Amino acid sequence: MTVYHTQEKHKKILSFPIPCTRDDAWLGEALYFWKEESDAYDWGHNSKRATGYFEIYTCDIKSESFLDTVFNETHYYFWIQQLEKIAKKIMIKTHEKPTLKELNDYIRDKNVWPQVDYIQFQDLPTNSEKALVKPIVYRQSKKRKVRTVAFRKRIQIAVYNPKIIYNFALQDSVRVI
Repeated sequence: MTVYHTQEKHKKILSFPIPCTRDDAWLGEALYFWKEESDAYDWGHNSKRATGYFEIYTCDIKSESFLDTVFNETHYYFWIQQLEKIAKKIMIKTHEKPTLKELNDYIRDKNVWPQVDYIQFQDLPTNSEKALVKPIVYRQSKKRKVRTVAFRKRIQIAVYNPKIIYNFALQDSVRVI
């Protein structure tokens, strides 16, 4: 599967993707990729503005050990059940809904999915009444509104095993508009 990695422009061309370690990363510390090229460009224009340029890299991911929470119903329900179990454990201890960071820290610290090389996912629901994890907030540029396309899933890949990444290469360098 060919995927796309968006990064701020660096002095040197990257030879490997940079892991995301942000506290609000959807699926914790991982190497994040977009399934669709257009989403990689949108992410660059809306979230990678510090240097005035961003870069799009492309690579191939090869593995049979993954969770496809977007198109595989069995994988999706397994994933949801696991997240609900973890969220309930955290809620018993803290008496509050866990943040995404707390949930991801638990998954990492307890090595919940050691056999999973990557997870294919789309945005989490933001209905705070039904969600067991505090909602994700998208950052929106004041200069440029986030572009959305109706009826199309915005899919990302969170890679936990860097050994499944092949042919990582710069595809484009773009000036932020």
